Amino acid sequence: MTLRVLVPWQRLVDELQLPGIEPILWHINDDPNDAPPADVLVTERPADPQLRSRVSRIKGLKHVHLLSLGYEWVLDHLPEQVTLTNSKGAVEDATAEHCLALILASLRQLPQVGRQQREQQWTRTWTSSLHGSKVVLLGAGGVGSEIRSRILPFKPAELTSFARTQRVHEQGFTVYSLDQLWAFLPIADVVIVALPHTQETEHLIDAQFLSSMKDGSLLVNVGRGPIVDTGALLPELNSGRIHAALDVTDPEPLPADHPLWTAPNCIITPHMAGDTGQFISLVSELAINQVIDFSHGEELANRVIN
Repeated sequence: MTLRVLVPWQRLVDELQLPGIEPILWHINDDPNDAPPADVLVTERPADPQLRSRVSRIKGLKHVHLLSLGYEWVLDHLPEQVTLTNSKGAVEDATAEHCLALILASLRQLPQVGRQQREQQWTRTWTSSLHGSKVVLLGAGGVGSEIRSRILPFKPAELTSFARTQRVHEQGFTVYSLDQLWAFLPIADVVIVALPHTQETEHLIDAQFLSSMKDGSLLVNVGRGPIVDTGALLPELNSGRIHAALDVTDPEPLPADHPLWTAPNCIITPHMAGDTGQFISLVSELAINQVIDFSHGEELANRVIN
């Protein structure tokens, strides 16, 4: 029996030209028609939330493999008995690297210096630094751990990690529970969000949270947009009290006329933290191995739903 596999990139079609496997090029974002019948779907996260339901209409579907770490978007559209895996191990490094870039660009005021360059102004600018800063990191999973490992060499004064429950991380540091945040927010220079989007984290960063952050502090979000209440963030940015660096927003994609685009002291990147050539290589290799293992009836890595 031939395994029919929907894949979004021609590279995957070429690599999966193997006995017993029929790769079919179909992209959840770009194809005008719903997918043909298939056993396996390899897919990106749809840019348009309305396209997510296309997963539920694939006839004969047995398994979904996501070319991402986050999987919450697909859960409501996954037919019964369909198994799910993600790309854990392929995206964490790229996301952590981008997070560090956002932090450094904001603290060292690179957007302001860029404007000075375009205006041909040689004006020395005194800035903040990661060195000596007190950092709060929300998230201690794969992405959070990689972010932490990249920040430590910059010698922050403090680096405190938080997650849903308190525990000792496998690397030996203490991860505090989210309900202990309030003692740390008023003294934190940088607050990083690297959490998944769940009912518990929806609008975790609300007006009360933001008002507890110290004047001049920086909020960085590389998790999910809805974790931050955009309506509460805007007045804080417009007042100049805090800064933000956002790779994810709510809504997303951000409409062209949205006031967040022009808010002061805010860097926005279009959900591109994982978008590197190295990520594509890693995620493609993982997807190919997952499909081959599935075709042979072998145990799959990174199972989210069995």
